[in-house]
Amino acid sequence: MSEVLGSIWWLLVTLGVLITFHEFGHFWVARKLGVGVLKFSIGFGKPLWSRRGKDNTEYIIAAIPLGGYVKMVDEREGEVADEDLDRAFNRKSVCTRIAIVSAGPAFNLVFAVLAFWMMFVLGIPETRPVIGAVSGIAAEAGIQPGDEIIAVDTQSTRTWSHALLGLVTHAIDRSAVNVTVQDAQGRQSEHRLNLNNLGPDFNEEQTLQAIGLEPWRLAIPPVAGEVTADSPARSAGMHSGDHIVAIAGEKVDSWSQIGYLVQTHGQENQPLAVTVKRNGELLQLEVLPRKESTGVFSSRLLLGISSPEISAEQRKTLERVAIILKYGPLDGLLAAARETWRMTESTFGLLLRMASGKASVKSLSGPISIAQFANTSASLGLSSFLFFLGAISLSLGILNLLPIPVLDGGHLLYYLIELVKGSPLSEQAQIAGQYFGLIALAGLMSLAFVNDILRLVG
Repeated sequence: MSEVLGSIWWLLVTLGVLITFHEFGHFWVARKLGVGVLKFSIGFGKPLWSRRGKDNTEYIIAAIPLGGYVKMVDEREGEVADEDLDRAFNRKSVCTRIAIVSAGPAFNLVFAVLAFWMMFVLGIPETRPVIGAVSGIAAEAGIQPGDEIIAVDTQSTRTWSHALLGLVTHAIDRSAVNVTVQDAQGRQSEHRLNLNNLGPDFNEEQTLQAIGLEPWRLAIPPVAGEVTADSPARSAGMHSGDHIVAIAGEKVDSWSQIGYLVQTHGQENQPLAVTVKRNGELLQLEVLPRKESTGVFSSRLLLGISSPEISAEQRKTLERVAIILKYGPLDGLLAAARETWRMTESTFGLLLRMASGKASVKSLSGPISIAQFANTSASLGLSSFLFFLGAISLSLGILNLLPIPVLDGGHLLYYLIELVKGSPLSEQAQIAGQYFGLIALAGLMSLAFVNDILRLVG
């Protein structure tokens, strides 16, 4: 229940921040270019709060937080007093209207850069693209376990997300790609991945697995290191050195599974069956997990045990893999601009491939997935949440630029046509476009929602 509440809360925070910034772009530029603004609304539907400012604009927070709008003085939407005609949106030049409409997506882009900049200045934990195991296409190319991917074609790759962004488009296109790797001793080599060999059942969500690349992971055996005094594990009779064999009847192969199984099967102060091996003998323990808060609406169940010590070799590899990306203010701004460009290029590329049928539409996410991502990123810390906000802001800006009537991109398309032909589209054509836009947008939203449901049940 706490996870659901947390997801809802952080979804509202995310939408509130990003929609406000987007609509403020339209509002600010409209005011600067002499257009009157009647309403500035965050959300649709029934107003939950409203106030009229000294500028005579009505500011509203509405009940449905899935968008917002800026209502400007416009003769097409109602009668306009003679003294306000020079402030009417429809009487402004087409270039002025283009500037006002494009300001929303532009502000989303600015927000993304600012979010990434703050993230880099604060520092964010990341993992270098060090490979744990290879098979298939990667093995045929000569890539070895322990190699680090430092470039895909000419694009440097400091993290696994960079490497994946570089590989996924080539995988979708079934085009060969050059990958530069560096081994633990610093020796570099270049390898060519023949991604045209990917099968017809390739799924871009499983790109690394399809290529035969497995990220390096710290393999820790499921052995209790320290058992904290007065902990649920100590009360149940668990000792340091006990090998955890099963939790709630499910086999445990690694330390990383323990937390997941406890959260899945455990309940606060309710017996949880834990099977351990001690001196070659299997023992059945009943542990009463304890709940500990990890955020405003989030918590975790704990047993009160720590992992065993890792080997010197594992520690050395971990120090190589785990990094903190942190920059000074100026370098952070440059890094934020590069990150924004990288993600923009990748997003546009993926959208074009979806439109052409090369890429699956299964990667589209709706409000359920966004809420889950928001809650997860918030629980990981401010830097992770800033990255999430920047990525979603960028996606929101790009989505609004799609040439679909009712979106900003649709209005921009109308104005570009007006520039070319010298006069606006007919009212009938614009109305027909609005109907088409509503149907297209409803289809996209329905598809994203279905994807969310399939992820939940799958």
